[in-house]
Amino acid sequence: MASAANAASSSANPQAPPRERILAAASDLFYRQGIRAVGVEAIAEAAGTNKMTLYRHFASKDELVAEYLRRLAAESGGLWDELDAAHPGDPRAQLRGWLAAMEAHVVDAGQRGCALANAAIELPEKDHPARRVIEEFKAEQRDRLVVRCRLSGIAEPELLADELFLLIEGARVNVQSVGPSGPASRLVRMGEALIASHLS
Repeated sequence: MASAANAASSSANPQAPPRERILAAASDLFYRQGIRAVGVEAIAEAAGTNKMTLYRHFASKDELVAEYLRRLAAESGGLWDELDAAHPGDPRAQLRGWLAAMEAHVVDAGQRGCALANAAIELPEKDHPARRVIEEFKAEQRDRLVVRCRLSGIAEPELLADELFLLIEGARVNVQSVGPSGPASRLVRMGEALIASHLS
């Protein structure tokens, strides 16, 4: 599971090109502290550069935020490729693998939820360039679930996909308020129960 927290090590590499250092520093700071809380000065300093260089690569902070989320969305899509490779032709096993990966990510104490969901809360403006990235990513994730539910022979694949999607979104929020030993720690068990209810 891709995480913005993993980008921090790249920002420490002074050999990386300025654009990559800026993105790595922004990814780390945005994820740990929140998008609104982090200014371009802090990003430039963490990247070992200056605001002029930052604005040469990104027209605005909003554009930098959009690119940060675009990269995370692309990395997160790799999980489905891994599940396809691990369980070829077995959509139910892919769903179970997805649930296990989601639970592991959610209860990881080093994580702060889904970066794209966090950004959606911080960026309510519909015209913000990151909103489209967030909405397209979430729609694509739901669509991937629908496909696997349909291939599993589920009579109402859209309904099960929505139930699973809401389960993981709720778990991401819940773990931030009650911790990893709360209801989110039973994500796989609850997801399996939802799948079984549609198979019976």
